[in-house]
This record gives sequence, C-alpha cells and structure tokens, in this order.
Amino acid sequence: MVRSLWRPAPHRWAKAAIAVAAVLGVATPAARAQSALATPAAPAAAWSASAERGMNVYAARCSGCHSEDAHRVGPLHRGVVGRRAGALADFDYSPALRDSKLLWTRATLAAWLADPEALIPGQGMDYQLEDAREREDVVAYLATLKRPVAPARGR
Repeated sequence: MVRSLWRPAPHRWAKAAIAVAAVLGVATPAARAQSALATPAAPAAAWSASAERGMNVYAARCSGCHSEDAHRVGPLHRGVVGRRAGALADFDYSPALRDSKLLWTRATLAAWLADPEALIPGQGMDYQLEDAREREDVVAYLATLKRPVAPARGR
C-alpha cells in the first residue's frame, strides 16, 4: 500500500484536533480519549482536593455564569455549602431547583457538577465538569466561601 505524501497519517489529524481543542478549551472525543490514555484513572478518594486548584478551575469554567458575591446568569456562590438549593430570595431559580429541597453539601455539589440534570431533572444549568478531580477541587474551593458574619447591631 502506497500512502500519498501530501496527506498526513490519521493519527496526526487526531493530534491536531486535540491541540486545537486544547487551545480553544473544548473537549473533543479524541481529546478525552487521549487524556484517558495519558492519565491513569485513580479513585477520587486517593486525591487530595485543593481549594487553590479549585479557585483556578472556578475562574476558568464557572465565572462566566457565576460569581462568589453577585448574581449573574447563575446565583452567587458565597455560602453555598450548607444552603438549601433555590433558597436565595433575590435570585430567579428554575421551579425544579427551587422545589428540590436539596441541601448543598460537598457530596451534593460534586454530584451536581458531574451531572446537574441527573440530580435535579428540569433544572436550568446546562454545564458540567467531566473531570472528577476538577469537581472535587471546585467543591473544596466553594467550601472556603463562607458567608461573612453580620456585625452585631448596637443599641
């Protein structure tokens, strides 16, 4: 079999697609497969969640719709751990989220970031973090965002 000189081998197309996807921040099936081959799978419990890494992932992946201290497309995140889903009175949640009666814990946040629709069908968030380590890091970061203590009122 003679291969034409002007046409790169198929694996080179895959490498090019992965490189372009990395620059654009898009995960293609080829990029996911390459990542799975390059990084051995480890159980989530073996990782040490990092709030610092989570802050960087949050800035890159979440801050387009969310903020720590202000509502955007999505609600603010300061104080989210320990809060009931859909509980902020000044944000317009989807009926499914508002009626869910879900409490945001580290476990529910990790499940939410993995697949929001599976956790609360009919909710409005159409984004998920596919990487388990990134999810754990973002949850660790969110856990650091405590609500500020209200100053005591003087008489």
